[in-house]
This record gives sequence, structure tokens and C-alpha cells, in this order.
Amino acid sequence: MQNPVLVEVTRGTRVESTHRGAVAVVDGDGETVFSLGDIDTPVFPRSACKAMQALPLVESGAADAYSFDNRHLALACSSHSGEPAHVALAADMLARAGRDVDALECGAHWSFDQKVLVDQVRSMDRPTALHNNCSGKHSGFLCTACHLGLETDGYVQPDHPIQVEIRGVMESLTGAVLGPDVCGTDGCSIPAYAMPLKNLAHGFARMATGTGLASTRATAARRLMAACMAEPFYVAGTGRACTHLMEIAPGRIFAKTGAEGVFCAAVPEQGIGIALKCEDGATRAAESMVAATLARFFAEEPEIHAQLRKASQRSLKNWNRLEVGEVRPAGGWAF
Repeated sequence: MQNPVLVEVTRGTRVESTHRGAVAVVDGDGETVFSLGDIDTPVFPRSACKAMQALPLVESGAADAYSFDNRHLALACSSHSGEPAHVALAADMLARAGRDVDALECGAHWSFDQKVLVDQVRSMDRPTALHNNCSGKHSGFLCTACHLGLETDGYVQPDHPIQVEIRGVMESLTGAVLGPDVCGTDGCSIPAYAMPLKNLAHGFARMATGTGLASTRATAARRLMAACMAEPFYVAGTGRACTHLMEIAPGRIFAKTGAEGVFCAAVPEQGIGIALKCEDGATRAAESMVAATLARFFAEEPEIHAQLRKASQRSLKNWNRLEVGEVRPAGGWAF
């Protein structure tokens, strides 16, 4: 099945480029509410599934043992921009468990955000692992391990108890079988498992609704989503799509990006989970796709609907700041 063109990029009056992709919107019972393209072929969720990976932090009691608030929980689910507040909070998480930056096994990189990158280059010689966009997630892993009395060295390996638990959590939520045949290694060195978009969306719908989950897991899932929606800056950062989408409808939209054109979201009050992928991995298209998808489900609320429609369209400007085209939804969308 060939995925449809869902986003187009214009220059002047002509379409210059197109992006194909697939979208799955699923309810807590696993029923497909809306779909476009192939939602059954496994894809790597990458960082879009971090809220699932953070569940052991809450379920184990570690989050409460270390007195984490919404900011800490949001950072544990984040792909942050490496802004000073993100870095400081990741360090704080580690310090509460008696660890520091040397315990992190995620690697170090400069910020992916150009403005933050420039500020970093001006203020330091090189980034540390705390600046890695995944440092909040990894700090959560380490805090969970410390609370449970587990060895922390090698916590990123597939056979480490933390990663074994996370794999089990994701299988339970999504219904997908996550074996070696669908396992790769993520950018931050933890195992990455591929699964169909339909399963991924179902997992987020179950987190949002608690459908079919034990009470402890349902409570933990709601707590993590609520924390992200309460502190969207700590999920991403200044000017980021995740942050902006959650700010459009505070407390009502959960959104999380992943590498290679993946985006996940949920609208808890409507009981739906969303998972999508831009086939060629383009972030600009995935951001347009998720905003367009969300707009469908706020059609009865004109102000929110209009803001989501606007978020799905991005003006393109040249170096003289002249508008030369736009990124916009195309194809099978019906708003």
C-alpha cells in the first residue's frame, strides 16, 4: 500500500515538494476512529513513546520517593532543547538519587535548536550528557534503578532490568510483540522497538483513558500525561511544536514528537490516541500532520480549531525574510 501525499510545500503558486505519510487515530477499545495510509506496517516510534517509557518511574514509587513534581515528570517524558532550565532540572533529578552527570549513558550533543545552540557555543566549550535531549528520560531511568536498588551501570542495555520492564510495559499498552526482530538502537543508546502505528495510537489511547489497565498503571499514566500538559515547556522547549500544541488547549492535548517524522498525541477527554509518521522522516511534515489531525477533533470549538489549523500551515521565508511559500496539509484531510 502506497501512503498518500499528506503535506505539500509550495514556492510561489506551485507545489515544489510533497511528503507522504500515514496517520492512525484509535480509541481505548482499539477501534480505529480515523486513518490515512498504511497503519499496519511497523515503524520505530523513537522519542514519541517516552511517556510510555516513563511509567516505571511512577509505578515503582521512585517519583514519589524523590518528591518529583510535574516539571520532573514532564522532563522524564521529554525531548528537550537543552535550555538552561532543562539542564538544571535533569541535574536535580539525578542529585535526588545521589547521582550526577557521570551516571548518564545517553551521550552528549549540542542543542538541535539553533538559538539555543548559539547560546551554548558562546557559554561553554562542549555539551555534557545533561544537554542531551534525552537526559530527562535517562535521569528517570537512573532514579528508578536507584530506588529499586538495581545496578545502574549498563542501564541502557536490552537485558538490563529497567529496559526489560519498559519493553513489557510497551507490549502491555500497545498489544505489539516487541522481540529482537523489531529491535534497533535509539540515538540515546536504549533499545528502540518498531510497531504498527495502529498499536502505538492504541497505547496512547489506553494511557489517556485507562481502558483495560490495572488501577496502578492507569493512575500512573494519567499522572504522566497530566504533568506533560501542565508543564509543556519541559516536554520540549521554547518555540517547539509539542509545547505549542499543548499550549493551544491547556490540559486537553498531549503531544510528543519523535525522530524521523513520528508524532504521537492524545485527547484524553475524547478518549483517543494519535500516532503518525511522515514517510521520508521530515519533521516539518510530521508537525503539519499532527496539527491537522488534532484540528479534526476540535471542529466544534472554533478558536482552538483555528489555532490548530494555523499550526498545520507554516510560512516559508527566504534570507531577506520575504514569504516565498508554505508547508501545508494536502490530500485526505477533512477539517
